[in-house]
Amino acid sequence: MSGRTWIIVGALLAALAVLAGAFGVHGLKQQVKAGTRTADQLATFETAVRYQMFHAIALILVGLASRANGISPCTRIAAVAFLLGIVLFCGWLYANVLWGNVALPFIVPIGGTAFVVGWVALAVAAWHWPAAR
Repeated sequence: MSGRTWIIVGALLAALAVLAGAFGVHGLKQQVKAGTRTADQLATFETAVRYQMFHAIALILVGLASRANGISPCTRIAAVAFLLGIVLFCGWLYANVLWGNVALPFIVPIGGTAFVVGWVALAVAAWHWPAAR
């Protein structure tokens, strides 16, 4: 995908993170007060929202960097890893809070590992960019 596409994907995922955060504050928080959700579930949901937002912004940065320096294998790896991390890490946390104990709990560490791979790949990509003028 092009840098422009990663910017669009990141921006849309950031918008979804804002919506998820609003749902957490206005929907889940009320459920905690009513006793149908726990404070731990709300904290888990907020963690997913926070990580989604951080990595949506990271996707936007990868897109901007790709537009400035060209898309490289490392920027492509970074973008895919960030997207995969959002889907696996955040997605599983959302699903677990909303639908109960979702199977395959090992998905979360795979998603977390994807985030780390994304950051390392972005660092390697930046290492190869031309020096600032």
